[in-house]
Amino acid sequence: MSTFATRLIRWQPRHGRHDLPWQATRDPYRIWLSEVMLQQTRVATVIPYYRRFLARFPDLASLARASLDEVLMLWSGLGYYSRARNLHAAAAMLVEAHGGRFPREREAIETLPGIGRSTAAAIAVFAFGAREAILDGNVKRVLARHFAVRGVPAEKRTENRLWKIAEALLPSRNIQSYTQALMDLGADLCARSRPACGKCPLKKSCRANASGNADAYPRSRPRKALPARTTSMLLLLREGEVLLEKRPPAGIWGGLWCFPEIPSGEDARDYCFRRWGARVAGVAQLPPLRHGFTHFTLNIIPVVCRASPASSFVSEPGQVSLPLEDAAEAAVPAPVKRLLAGL
Repeated sequence: MSTFATRLIRWQPRHGRHDLPWQATRDPYRIWLSEVMLQQTRVATVIPYYRRFLARFPDLASLARASLDEVLMLWSGLGYYSRARNLHAAAAMLVEAHGGRFPREREAIETLPGIGRSTAAAIAVFAFGAREAILDGNVKRVLARHFAVRGVPAEKRTENRLWKIAEALLPSRNIQSYTQALMDLGADLCARSRPACGKCPLKKSCRANASGNADAYPRSRPRKALPARTTSMLLLLREGEVLLEKRPPAGIWGGLWCFPEIPSGEDARDYCFRRWGARVAGVAQLPPLRHGFTHFTLNIIPVVCRASPASSFVSEPGQVSLPLEDAAEAAVPAPVKRLLAGL
């Protein structure tokens, strides 16, 4: 066993994390759920969502039986909603094609929607004790620093080199402790900025630490200014109810309920009357709301239109009028939830 692996395996029992809600199980369903939720999301954010999700869908069969609306409702606010759609699709696939049993091999797990190589490996390790290498963002940083790998981890050439290192370091035993130690080290000590090198079990062999400039590893891609988009969202109210419409299955907020968007240059009163037959008694524009995505920033201009109580209100297919309290509990994205809370 390499010195690298030995030090991590010895370090983890005393200094690693042991109280995460998905650690005291070998149930592949629960491990899979946690790994998907943890993709690009902090542990502290994930924990309450994980607990609520399990309370509603305690096993694979219950998730497969659920509607996508139910799944998205519980996911609302966690972001990266394609994860929820993929989770739901994978549950149905596991029930239909695998008889409700989770595959044990990393290659088979990787065929499920939304599962890449590293996530599949983590599930195989923690659920089945498979000897597989992981390479999430934190582990890439640990390996790049320890072995002074200068490239940008997101670039294929550098990533391939890191995969080879990760595979070569795998211990022959204690694979779960080793894998957990790698995750813990990257999350707690080997942070992106100001790493706690003095507490690291690998400090004696770490090349970045020896250079005195751990922050130089790994290299980051030059940041580009994110493009900005602007949209006007219509908050159409009548007698304590608000109109929501379902987004298309693919794309931004796919499958979620949102406010209708007003086409550029349209007068809000005229638009409400032409589209829904709603006679608007009052119009007010709320302060703009900014929401960041991975590749762009969305500036939302909320336009509140209050329809008169006697006004006809004909919703279209894929639309629903809900009391404000019910709308806030529906499968809505975070900025819509914030606007509803303001109402």
